Amino acid sequence: MAVFTPVSLDDLSGWITQFSLGKALAVKGISSGIENSNFFITTESGEYVLTLFEKLSFEQLPFYLELMRHLAQRNVLVPAPIPNRSGSIINALNGKPASIVTKLEGAYQPKPEPVHCAEVGAMLAKMHLAAQDFGIRQPNLRGLPWWRETAPVVLPYLDAGTQQMLRAEMQFQEDFAASEIYPQLPNGPVHADLFRDNAMFVGTRLTGFFDFYFAGCDTWLFDLAVTVNDWCIDLATGALDVARVQAMLDAYHAVRPFGAAEQQAWSAMLRAAALRFWLSRLYDFYLPRAAEMLTPHDPTHFERILRLRVNGAVPPLPGPN
Repeated sequence: MAVFTPVSLDDLSGWITQFSLGKALAVKGISSGIENSNFFITTESGEYVLTLFEKLSFEQLPFYLELMRHLAQRNVLVPAPIPNRSGSIINALNGKPASIVTKLEGAYQPKPEPVHCAEVGAMLAKMHLAAQDFGIRQPNLRGLPWWRETAPVVLPYLDAGTQQMLRAEMQFQEDFAASEIYPQLPNGPVHADLFRDNAMFVGTRLTGFFDFYFAGCDTWLFDLAVTVNDWCIDLATGALDVARVQAMLDAYHAVRPFGAAEQQAWSAMLRAAALRFWLSRLYDFYLPRAAEMLTPHDPTHFERILRLRVNGAVPPLPGPN
């Protein structure tokens, strides 16, 4: 992601000796994103990804990294954390918690077709099922309590009409979370940020999901809604592409069938997923942090998506078996 904390080859050369990876040969910062400092590193044993965590603490990190290890051990396509010789997968580097994970093969798919969306939907369902017995529980830190804190902070930057929209959607989501349907939704560890640039492909073959550092426990339907709102849309308008939506939903449903409560909640959950990223992009745009390489995302993108989800029809979930 963005580089907030630089790492030189000299920094890496001494630090890497605690791992069984051989000598460090190269390090290159990754410029996309806004949360952590990520680097491609090359050692005598291969290529890996190094992450320095800018916000997450040593105490918070086991949830994310142990979740990745748990999933990798169950044949879910995710990067596997690399332990040092003492078995630790979290180690300090340049004053920050740091980890090394395996590098996924391939490249991200900027223009997904239905076949890509089907691959993602099936693996997302497999991931949800595989994480059911994960022993650590942590809420989605960008869930409703965070929305409540963040909305008042960004409201002063918005015009009157947009403020009214944000307040109305917050009330809708509060009512939805308090409804009888919401507690019936299956939940567990979720990725919560599975955009098209957080998955890798070789051709039409999915090689893995990465960047789990917004993961937490939430409804599985929220995770799917976040994914649909990026993978299955026209980026210029935010409109849903029905063929891609259907491919993703059908593939997910084939692995983990949807229940009746999920069918009822689907439209509201697509709105919730749009609201979460509208709020975070508003915050990052108007209250940015300094970084060596940082490009804040345009918040109006998810404002458009939210307006469409509020006012437009959405393809329904496949019915229960």
